[in-house]
Amino acid sequence: MSLVVKRENLDHQGHEGTRRIRQVEDFSSVVQLESFVVSIQFQIEATSGPGRVSTLITPHGKIETPVFMPVGTLASVKGVPQDVLEELGVQILLGNTYHLYLRPGVETVRQMGGLHGFMSWERSILTDSGGFQVFSLNDLRKVSEEGVTFRSHRDGSSHFFSPESAMAAQIGLGADIIMAFDECTEFPADRERVRTSMELTLRWAARSKKYFEEHKGEVPWSSRPPSAVSRQEKQVLRSSTPASKSGLLGTPVAQDDNSVKSDATQSLFGIVQGGMDREFRRESALKTVEIGFAGYAIGGLSVGEPRELTREIVESTLEHLPQDKPRYLMGVGTPEEIALYARMGVDMMDCVLPTRAARHGLLFTSEGRISIKQARYAQDGGPLDPACGCRVCRRYSRAYLRHLYAANELLAQVLNTVHNLSFYLDTMRAVRHSILLGDRAHFLSEPSRRIP
Repeated sequence: MSLVVKRENLDHQGHEGTRRIRQVEDFSSVVQLESFVVSIQFQIEATSGPGRVSTLITPHGKIETPVFMPVGTLASVKGVPQDVLEELGVQILLGNTYHLYLRPGVETVRQMGGLHGFMSWERSILTDSGGFQVFSLNDLRKVSEEGVTFRSHRDGSSHFFSPESAMAAQIGLGADIIMAFDECTEFPADRERVRTSMELTLRWAARSKKYFEEHKGEVPWSSRPPSAVSRQEKQVLRSSTPASKSGLLGTPVAQDDNSVKSDATQSLFGIVQGGMDREFRRESALKTVEIGFAGYAIGGLSVGEPRELTREIVESTLEHLPQDKPRYLMGVGTPEEIALYARMGVDMMDCVLPTRAARHGLLFTSEGRISIKQARYAQDGGPLDPACGCRVCRRYSRAYLRHLYAANELLAQVLNTVHNLSFYLDTMRAVRHSILLGDRAHFLSEPSRRIP
């Protein structure tokens, strides 16, 4: 039996708390520090059933939850520049540790002051641990107690990820929120395989936290070089828009400030695994909470299981997660699904679907999905979505969007992605608005009720 640390008496304002040593079976690490400062604040503002609207504050900004996080795998949301993401109201982006580790490399990003300086993004960032990407390599990986040996999908070179090296990489990348290293269990898998994988993830979670607590002061924010666009130039740009002016669909335009408190650090989230077994999910959730993290993610879903089973596992897992910590559902899903999960009490979600589908001409609208490549749109002069206020729907016709796609113009991918992201972000705004009003209306099936 070994010892792990559980956080106790942490208030919603993120003030300094205390630690208490507890005995927990099967974990392999001990965190020795006696006090800590949490660099996120999480405050629940309103509830409607299990759904809640909350404020999550990181060292780089305030986030309204439930929130959808666009995926910027290589420090870029494919086809969309950062200023457009700001205009859309994106509050937090997701970066991929595995891909950034391979290219351009953690040290390059670290020398630029982390991802915020490297990609000139002053709002919040979350990075995953790379566990899911390594899992997806199948025959190119080998898992052991120490970590995972894998071959790069780019050039076949051999690499090794452990809980410690995954933490070191994420500290170097400098996201506001980072994830413990985990093993994503394949589907289908027999019960013994699920148990073994879940227990390995718990041991890795304890090791991840131990390394993070010992090295979190190494985050590179203080070494950030001056941005290519100076703060003075940005102020000139902002001065053309009154401070009270709202952004798209009535959302206030964020006034970014890249100043970060000198004692600010990242926050580490734990990940619940356990396959499609409710009992293992419960065990994983409870023991992950025992280790103690700033927030909790539900991982290992959308790996080929039926969507109804995904919903059942999410619902049963949420029952065992703390009410006063942010909950992150990883890699899910369609607009209908993210609205459903937000109403079930999930605070954060990410998915490649809106951007990937956009590049293949599949667009989400209040009237249903549209495959813009179809010939029937060739003479359609109407907007893509009459109920959408994004820059694409305000300006371009379906006929033009279809022409761009048929002509293989790069602009097709850009405009399609901007619209799909706007639709996802609008969906979350509508859900937040609904929860604040205590209104259980199904916004996706009643487009006239979406926020104009």
